[in-house]
Amino acid sequence: MAFKFGRRFPVGFALSFVIAAFVTLAASAHDAPRPNVLLFVTDDQRWDALGCMNNPVIQTPNVDRLAADGALFTNAFCTTSICMTSRASFITGQYERRHGIDSFGVPLDSTAFENTFPQVMRGAGYRIGFVGKWGLGGTLPKKDYDFWAGFEGQGKFYEEGDPVHLTRKLGDAALKFLDGCSAEQPFCLQVSFKAAHVQDGKSWPFPADTKYDQLYAGVPVPRAATANNTAFDALPSFLKSSIAKERWYVRFATPELFEQSVRDYYRLITGVDHIVGEAIDKLRAKGLGHNTVIIFTSDNGFYLGEHGLAGKWFMHEESIRLPLVIYDPRAASERRGVKVDKLVLNIDVAPTILRFAGLDVPQSMQGRSLVELCQGENPPWRTDFLYEHRFKHPKIPTTEGVRTTRWKYIRYTSVEPIREELFDLHNDPLEQRDLAGSRRHIGVLQRLRKRWVELAHKAE
Repeated sequence: MAFKFGRRFPVGFALSFVIAAFVTLAASAHDAPRPNVLLFVTDDQRWDALGCMNNPVIQTPNVDRLAADGALFTNAFCTTSICMTSRASFITGQYERRHGIDSFGVPLDSTAFENTFPQVMRGAGYRIGFVGKWGLGGTLPKKDYDFWAGFEGQGKFYEEGDPVHLTRKLGDAALKFLDGCSAEQPFCLQVSFKAAHVQDGKSWPFPADTKYDQLYAGVPVPRAATANNTAFDALPSFLKSSIAKERWYVRFATPELFEQSVRDYYRLITGVDHIVGEAIDKLRAKGLGHNTVIIFTSDNGFYLGEHGLAGKWFMHEESIRLPLVIYDPRAASERRGVKVDKLVLNIDVAPTILRFAGLDVPQSMQGRSLVELCQGENPPWRTDFLYEHRFKHPKIPTTEGVRTTRWKYIRYTSVEPIREELFDLHNDPLEQRDLAGSRRHIGVLQRLRKRWVELAHKAE
């Protein structure tokens, strides 16, 4: 605000006028409506399965527009690459070591649940809603949300005799929640998609909505440089016999199967993008778009045949790296369309949402707010993080390690002796040359072993 005085006033009057003006500004800032939050979480969507991440095939125009007018995080990761653990990390802001969800069927304890971001927001007057895959064990928390359209388990893209795709149903539920919103009460809606997770069982793994049957038809789908026998042969024997290899055979074993699988995987994601666009339109129609922060991300990554593998779980980039877009319509013009290359994590989402809402972050949360990064600031930031995958399965080796801005240190902890791997991501971004046995890199290996101990202890 600029003040222009056309004639002289007594100094005391002018000073009191200026003070009063600034008090008015401060009061209006304090009374500004709290922002709404809309969180989209997809399932098994790798970081590069977006147009804005330079994917040459996939069409995601709505998320791309959010990125163009918001913040695109190019180095986002999950701390555990499996759905139930990562989803617990999203709402608690905690590592698995702290929240304890290391297998299916395990619920959050009551204290942890009370300190999740949606429950903190509800306690502060927000209207909260949940749509889609809950992902955690125990009784569904219907009574703890103002609007509930969630389901337990994995769900089905198509129910027998029902022609409506699950993504469409979830989109309709999200629009129903938004129809019930108004500017009188802030809201937070979590939309948790099943897409692009495979459909388990003997049916086709990637049943996209039939409306997209012709999308990407005939479009060449590039194969990854590591989707070959050489990369697979370099893997340890226990990965070669893991469930990740078994599932590779039914998804990517032939060029024809690979192209069909990837096209349908992309179709599932495009279906989600369509719902994102509808939600944006609904917000605009209700006059809520100017005050609604939108976050788009995924629970974990996904192999598309790299290293001869399918699924996720392990510590390759394809498995642990996520898409992340944060759009704040209130941001200044110079803070729009920014790309952030800091190491950010799924555990950062909860404190970020609470900071956007102007609420205190529970001390139990281990992530960091990303609000400053969205605003173009450059605070001191992490240069590494702990990865932990402690889910016990006879054909999925447990894994822990450290991912830094340059190095990746991996420990396969369920084999005897423990196998260590070390990759230099600057010089070997495809993770094809294991340096753990290199005398030249023994110092790096020892340093990262020590760092793993420090990070693991800190995460408890």
